Amino acid sequence: MTAHTDTAGRRPGPPGGFPGRKGPDLTVGPIGKTLILFAMPVLGSNILQSLNGSANAIWVSHVLGEAALTATSNANQIFFMMLGASFGVTMAANIMIGQAIGARNEALAKKIIGTSTTFFIVLSLAIGIAGGILTPHILDAMRTPLAARADAIAYLRVIFAAMPFVYFFSFVMMAQRGTGDAKTPFYFALLQVGLDIVLNPMLIMGIGPFPKMGIAGSATSTLVSQTFTLLIMLTHLYRQRSILVVRPSEWRLLIPDFTIIRTLLTKGTPMALQMMVISFATVTMLSFVNRYGVHTAAAYGAASQLWTYVQMPAMALGAAVSSMAAQNIGAGKMDRVERVAVIGALYAIVFTGLPILVLYFADPFALRAFLKGASLSLPIAVHINSIVLWGFVPFGVAFIFSGIVRATGDVWPPLLAMIVSLWGVRVPMAHFLEPHWGADAIWFSFPVGSTMTLILAGGYFLWGPWKKSRMLDMRPSADAPDTGLGQPMPDESQAITDEEQRELDRELQPAPG
Repeated sequence: MTAHTDTAGRRPGPPGGFPGRKGPDLTVGPIGKTLILFAMPVLGSNILQSLNGSANAIWVSHVLGEAALTATSNANQIFFMMLGASFGVTMAANIMIGQAIGARNEALAKKIIGTSTTFFIVLSLAIGIAGGILTPHILDAMRTPLAARADAIAYLRVIFAAMPFVYFFSFVMMAQRGTGDAKTPFYFALLQVGLDIVLNPMLIMGIGPFPKMGIAGSATSTLVSQTFTLLIMLTHLYRQRSILVVRPSEWRLLIPDFTIIRTLLTKGTPMALQMMVISFATVTMLSFVNRYGVHTAAAYGAASQLWTYVQMPAMALGAAVSSMAAQNIGAGKMDRVERVAVIGALYAIVFTGLPILVLYFADPFALRAFLKGASLSLPIAVHINSIVLWGFVPFGVAFIFSGIVRATGDVWPPLLAMIVSLWGVRVPMAHFLEPHWGADAIWFSFPVGSTMTLILAGGYFLWGPWKKSRMLDMRPSADAPDTGLGQPMPDESQAITDEEQRELDRELQPAPG
C-alpha cells in the first residue's frame, strides 16, 4: 500500500498509538472480543486478591487463634478503608491516562503519569507515617477487644509501613490498564499473591531461615511481597520502555502540575466517597442482621462470601469498559463508547446471571464450604440467597453504565445514584419494614436497592449530559515538550477519518491490468 499524508500534509500516526505503550488499541477493532480479553485478566486479579485474603485468614486463625483473627479483622477494616480512599484518585489517574492515550496526546499522558507518581508517593508516605503513630488511638476508637488489641497494634503498624508500596503498586496496576494492558498487571498480581501466601506461614511460625514474628509476620509478608513485586514490575516496565516509567531525562515531569492535581482531587474524591458510602451502608445492614442472633449473622456471613464472587465478573467488566471508554472518549469516538456500553451491559447480564443460576441449584452444597451440614444457619443462608442473588444482575448492569459515565469525568451522578439507592431505598426499607416483615425486609432491600441503582444509572446514561464532560483538555499543545518517545499526534479535527483513509487507499491503488 502506498504511503499517504493527511489534508494538512502530515502522515497519520499508527493505529496503536505511540511507542512505549503495551496492549491493544481499545479505540479500534471488535468491541465484544476486546472487552472479554481485557476483562478476563482483571477478573483473575480480583479472584487472586480474594483468595489471598482467605488464605491469610486461615493461617492466622489456625496458627494463632481467634484473638489474632479478630485483631487482623479489625486492622484490615482500617486497611481497606485506606485503600478505598485512594481508589478514587487512582481511578481518576487511570481515566486521565486513558483519555490522553486515546487522544494520541503523548506529552499530556507523560505529564499525568509524572504528577500522579509524585502525588501518590507523597500521599502514601504521609498516611504511612501518620497511621503508624496513631495506630493505638485508631484501634481504641474502633473499640477493638482488649484481648486482640496488642496483636492488632503490631499488625496494623506493619501494614501502615507497607502502605506506600501498596498505594503505588495499585496505582501502577491501574495505570497499565489505562494504557490498554490488562495482562501484565495480572501476571504481577499472580506473583505478589503467590509470594504472600508462601511467606505468610513462614514468617508467622519462623520456618527455616525466617524469624518467628507471630501476627506481625502476616503483615510483613504483605509488605515484602508488595515491595518485591513492585520493584520487579518497575524494572520490567523500564526495560520495555513503557510510557508509565519516568526516566532520568524526564525527571522534570515529576514536578507537580497543579491543574492535574486539582483534577485528581476533584474527580477522585466523589469516587472515593462512593466507596465509603458503600462501606458505611454495609456496616449499617450488618447491624440490622446482628439483631437476629448468631445463626442469622453466620448465615449472612456465609451468603456474603458467595456474593463476593458473584459480583466479580461485573466488576471486571466495569474496569474494562471504563478503560475502553476513556480511550475512545479521548479519540472522540462517542458512537463507539455507546456500543461499548450496550455490549458491556449484555455481558454483565450473562456473566452475572450464569453463576447466580448455578448457585440457585447448588446453593446448599456451595454454602457448606462455610457452614456445617447440620448447622442451623444453613437453611437461613439458603433462604437469604433465594431472595438476594437475583439482585446482582441489575447491580452488574448499573456498574457498567456508571463506569462509562465516570470514564468521561462526570463523577458525581454515580455517587448520587449510590447514595439514593443505599440510603434512600435499601437502609430505610430494611429499617421501616422490619417490624412487619422481620428479617425478610433486610433481604428484599438488597435487590430493590440494586434495581433503583440501575434505574438511576441507566436513566442518566440515556438522558444525562455526560457526553460533554472531560477530565482535562486532551488536545495536544503546540509547544508540547519532547518526551523522547515521539511527537503528539494531531487532534481528530485535523486528522482524516477512517472512511476518508480507505477512500484514499482505493484511489492510490494501481488500475487492474
